[in-house]
Amino acid sequence: MSERPDIGDSVPDIALETPEGGSVKVSDFKGEKLVLFFYPKDNTPGCTTENVDFSALAADFAAAGTKLLGISKDSAKKHQNFIAKHDLKAPLATDPETDGLADALGIWVEKSMYGRQYMGMERTTYLVDGEGKIARVWRKVKVKGHAAEVLAAAQEL
Repeated sequence: MSERPDIGDSVPDIALETPEGGSVKVSDFKGEKLVLFFYPKDNTPGCTTENVDFSALAADFAAAGTKLLGISKDSAKKHQNFIAKHDLKAPLATDPETDGLADALGIWVEKSMYGRQYMGMERTTYLVDGEGKIARVWRKVKVKGHAAEVLAAAQEL
């Protein structure tokens, strides 16, 4: 993809697998605000903190009329274990390995660690309005305080 969707653009309506074996897509939330938070990998320190933080604020997001959906490339089985291990309240979904939502949003990117190049998820969060359009975007997210910042934005929307 040459250009990343940005504020005012529609989120591509690509089906994601749920840990229960079903599927979910942005159009399922029409008429509701939605937070899509993309993170690299279940059970890693930053990703665990991010998921726990969003889960801790799940009732506040619900009170603000906002649904949550955490997304990574992890399998449905890994998501089930992650949810159970950390008692997560924010629903999770699995993005397909190729041609998925992260690809369409331009956040499945080449990364580098210790000189090794690999493909990975760029930690990114989207606040989506009831029409499926991007209202806010946070790129290359720093986890500390992020969920609270997104909640404040959702309350204002």
